Amino acid sequence: MLSVTDPAPFPAPPMSFNMAAHVLQHVERLEDKTALSIIGLRAQTFTYSQLAKAIRGTATGLLQHGLIPGDRLLLQLGNRAECPITYLGAITAGIIPVPVSSQLTVHEIRNIVAEIKPALTIRADGMAEGPEPVLGAEALRAFWALPPAEYTMGDPDRPAYIIYTSGTSGKPRAVVHAHRAIWARQMMWDGWYGLREDDRMLHAGAFNWTYTLGTGLMDPWSIGATALIPDETVTPDQLPALLAEHQATIFAAAPGIYRRLLRANIPALPYLRHGLSAGEKLAEDYRTVWRTKTGTTIHEAFGMSECSTFISGSPTKPAPAGTSGFPQPGRMVAILGSDGPVEHGQPGTIAIHKSDPGLMIGYLDAPEDTAARFQGDWFLTGDIGIMDDQGAITYAGRADDMMNAGGYRVSPIEVENVLTAHPAIAEAAACGVQVRKGTTIIAAFYVTTDMIDDGDLHDFVAARLAGYKCPRVYIAKDTLPRGANNKLLRRVLRTEWEAEHGQT
Repeated sequence: MLSVTDPAPFPAPPMSFNMAAHVLQHVERLEDKTALSIIGLRAQTFTYSQLAKAIRGTATGLLQHGLIPGDRLLLQLGNRAECPITYLGAITAGIIPVPVSSQLTVHEIRNIVAEIKPALTIRADGMAEGPEPVLGAEALRAFWALPPAEYTMGDPDRPAYIIYTSGTSGKPRAVVHAHRAIWARQMMWDGWYGLREDDRMLHAGAFNWTYTLGTGLMDPWSIGATALIPDETVTPDQLPALLAEHQATIFAAAPGIYRRLLRANIPALPYLRHGLSAGEKLAEDYRTVWRTKTGTTIHEAFGMSECSTFISGSPTKPAPAGTSGFPQPGRMVAILGSDGPVEHGQPGTIAIHKSDPGLMIGYLDAPEDTAARFQGDWFLTGDIGIMDDQGAITYAGRADDMMNAGGYRVSPIEVENVLTAHPAIAEAAACGVQVRKGTTIIAAFYVTTDMIDDGDLHDFVAARLAGYKCPRVYIAKDTLPRGANNKLLRRVLRTEWEAEHGQT
């Protein structure tokens, strides 16, 4: 049987559409309900009415400032309410926001400015300065009191916002998304979150990250729930107490946050229904420890900046052990080889059909690079997966991270799951390294909470993996390299190891 889904088609968005109007569709009905609570030393709270007023006033302010529909607006605002308010304010007015990390350097900001050519940059105090013109956060807040702008309606396929990829496979790319992207996210509500209007979603990510903007803010508001976001002063060890204090019903974070959080004491969480994980593969032992400590399950999702998440487990359809889950209802997904979908049980490239409303318009000003990501009607993710007879998909890693040992293809995820099962290993990475021209071995890099004898570690791994999958070298590290969105950078480990050992 071929590894391809054939779902009922997902309904198309209205022909006249605005992403911000969709997100704020419940404002009149829920005007006094808390829409957003930013938690920490810089706490802020907004009702739905206050949120909508600030967003639509911001749209008016941007237009009065001289911006016009189609202009690009660079946002570097950190985990403050100004970020999502300005993001949706721009989209309200037909202006294209580009949210970026608060941690970028001047060099990185200048490169982004040269690429997207923003009409204006809005930047919080203390962040890396880039080219003018710039509007400060204080002036921005004055927009909130202005009369509300009308939503700029139009074709749902027109550009709405630009986000940058994490750069885990090379240079970060500017990805252009359409207004319809928010419409497609409804497939996640049942297919991943189990999201309800009475939920209180606490997301531990940065506002500029598409995972936080979508899962932590846009989706809760689109259904009428409450979004809870920690500010930059909150550390992972403080999150368990905040989950209890704010009666969070769903918790969302990247695996790296779960790893650090699980080292802390976790109080009783009677309101919590489950956790969500995305951004990179979740180690199976994190899920086990979380279940032991909280009595709840973590539902994982697979996705990417170009299409958000589209494979996941959910409360009503949990992922089978070891898998990332199932294509969400309405998603057409395939596992492709060079000649099209492969048979069940065979590895191939995870792909999503070009008709998916959540798929990007393309990479900014790069039509050839955009076209190169397609194989016929399929968008190629660059990730390797295996679909079983029930349609569940096992993630095997990035195509360029796959390792070759003695002619066998080995997934780094499989090796890393065994390594992190060791009681003294906090996190691990596996990658193929070249020891001499034409000869590659598997290397294991790990962060330990205690000293581990190499021989004992080898025996631990050898008891759990076939011989050809076992690392030939083990390297203890203080930390593992991660990108801006906390994704593991295996290629950095590979490059550093080969440089140190005379390989390039």
